[in-house]
Amino acid sequence: MRTVTTLPSATEIVAALGCEPVGVSHECDYPPGAADAPAVTRSTIDASGSSAEIDQQVLESADTEGGVYDVDVETLDALDPDAIITQGMCDVCAVDEIVVADAVDRIDAAPDIVTTDPHTVGDVLDDVERIGQAIDREERAREVRADLEFRIEAIRNRTADIDADDRPRVAVFDWTDPVMTAGHWTAELVAWAGGEYGLADVGEASRPREWEEIRAYDPEIVVVAPCGFDLEQIARNRTDLTEREGWDDLTAVEEGRVWALDGDHYLNRPGPRLVDTLEALAPIVRPNLFDAAETLASAPLEKIAVPFDALGDGRETDDQAELEPEP
Repeated sequence: MRTVTTLPSATEIVAALGCEPVGVSHECDYPPGAADAPAVTRSTIDASGSSAEIDQQVLESADTEGGVYDVDVETLDALDPDAIITQGMCDVCAVDEIVVADAVDRIDAAPDIVTTDPHTVGDVLDDVERIGQAIDREERAREVRADLEFRIEAIRNRTADIDADDRPRVAVFDWTDPVMTAGHWTAELVAWAGGEYGLADVGEASRPREWEEIRAYDPEIVVVAPCGFDLEQIARNRTDLTEREGWDDLTAVEEGRVWALDGDHYLNRPGPRLVDTLEALAPIVRPNLFDAAETLASAPLEKIAVPFDALGDGRETDDQAELEPEP
């Protein structure tokens, strides 16, 4: 089948099922080679700005007719898709089903539109099977789901009996200016990793928080994983947190338990690599129970998360540039 995906997590699911999309979104960059397919979407936001600048652009886009994303109707028409995998969860994170449906009305093909709307890990696993059914990969989808569930259980079985009083308070930031706490599947991942997530219930949406709420919660572990930010971009915006009043007084900061996690590729992509995220969180939350080298199935921890203090400011110095090997 000729499948088009309009968000990175859908591309990763389709790839895990053994298919190569004929068209992808402008943000699709995994697995390697995904970006070689024609892009059928584009963003009106300059994602290279600071956290505050990006937030302001999103707010301004909400007041315009075009919104955050466009679909390249001409390219979509030329691809002649049989199925389009899109989403209805967040019109800021990726092009949504309404925009896609409008584009489909303007092309000759009549593809099936499969809309994902995950808010829990179970929803993501269900999406694997729904997409598998839509693109004739049902058996492979069952195999992929079984493997992901096996890896999840390997973590859960080692933390299930930890008493509530022994679970460290964890805060996961989905954005840093303004501060937003991560929702949806985050509470599950933290609990399975052996922590307590008192900032959102399972399935609850990510939302802005007053900084005083964070100070009152006083997390023992902080994970900074802004939506759409890799580790380098987190580094460039680290002062969003470090210059806040009371940051140095948080227990997590005092005890050196603050981590930066690639939110773009891991925590905020509701696809197979959410399980990689769990495997990365486990040694962060319970280093006494998990060894990162043994826990992570696909990538070393330093490719996913690093101690926050090790980030620097994300800007290369002249001395560092001189040390870089020539291409």
